[in-house]
Amino acid sequence: MSSEFDEIRPYEAGEMKQAFNDLLNDRQFSVMLKGFVPWLPKGLRNGLLKLLFIGVKTPLDFQKRFMKPIVWHIIHKHTDGTRFDDAALRGNHNSPFDKRYTFVSNHRDIVLDSAFLDVLLVKAGYPTTVEIGIGDNLLIYPWIKRLVRMNKAFTVRRGLTAHEMMRSSQLMSRYIHYAVTQKQENIWIAQREGRAKDSDDRTQDSVLKMLAMGSATPGASPADSLRELNIVPLTISYEFDPCDYLKAQEFQQKRDNPAFKKSRQDDLDNMKTGIFGYKGRVVYRCAAPINTWIDELADLPRNEFFTALSRRMDRQLHGNYEFYPCNYLAYDELEGTSRFSGLYTPLDRQRFEVYLAGQLAKIQIPNKDEAFLRERMLTMYANPVRNYLEAHK
Repeated sequence: MSSEFDEIRPYEAGEMKQAFNDLLNDRQFSVMLKGFVPWLPKGLRNGLLKLLFIGVKTPLDFQKRFMKPIVWHIIHKHTDGTRFDDAALRGNHNSPFDKRYTFVSNHRDIVLDSAFLDVLLVKAGYPTTVEIGIGDNLLIYPWIKRLVRMNKAFTVRRGLTAHEMMRSSQLMSRYIHYAVTQKQENIWIAQREGRAKDSDDRTQDSVLKMLAMGSATPGASPADSLRELNIVPLTISYEFDPCDYLKAQEFQQKRDNPAFKKSRQDDLDNMKTGIFGYKGRVVYRCAAPINTWIDELADLPRNEFFTALSRRMDRQLHGNYEFYPCNYLAYDELEGTSRFSGLYTPLDRQRFEVYLAGQLAKIQIPNKDEAFLRERMLTMYANPVRNYLEAHK
């Protein structure tokens, strides 16, 4: 692999053992581990981990040995089940398993969106998981950066000048193309920078422009460059978002103070709440790869091409939502209608009201605006229905 990727890439096979030893020797990592198993002395903890690490040579080995059991534990304890619908992939290939994909999805949870995808791909029989981009704003401790690099993550740099951003985007795009075409890895990337706080999921043209930069073929058109990545629009639907009250709280904080910015601790709180909070049912649904229709847009002028591509991907993403009673209840309340009343029961309504009250009670900020916060939370659950209806006009 070219050394130009060293500053952002995941660890390679030959680097895993040293990275693991460095992780065990990190004081902050030891403190974090002690929180999980306080009754186990440090020497025994490290000894047990070293024993489990025997035979781990690659990041994929590490994921299967260490991360897969943790993610399945989260699924069993904090969801009511997950489902992976890849019918659109199986319908376009005799065998979807001999392809590598760039999954571009809506973004709900900082950690679990890609982690759930990993275990679902393995369960469905795909030969490898996904490499993911993680913003360096989340890598606040050396052990976190080391751990995510062992877990097939590449670094996305944040807070750059315009010139630095261009260079960083070009490098990241070249790496993604290299990972898909040469390393034979899948990629997961969000359709926009950061989560859509109100669940109004829209693909940013800038994300697609970044992906188109990195083709190794000189003079490749945007369509040809993107075709190399075998992009699959992926829709993630959580029944309940455990961070919904934190997102609503942030809406009020920004309303009351336009200069408000989240702290690093806020990011950690969101990560922890997202992982250990209740999510209800979870569905991942793939659309057909854009390679099946991108030629229809290839002759458009450059900017029009990316705008049309974003809009069409959005229609695919919006058309693949999985809906639950809370989505229909939120839509009907905000729209002042009973359009979907046949799709929920009085018990569903009672359950949702209890849920909303419990989440709102967790918000402790000055001048707490209950009506505003409730509207923001309802909007998060209603917007997928609104976008679905628009996509199916």
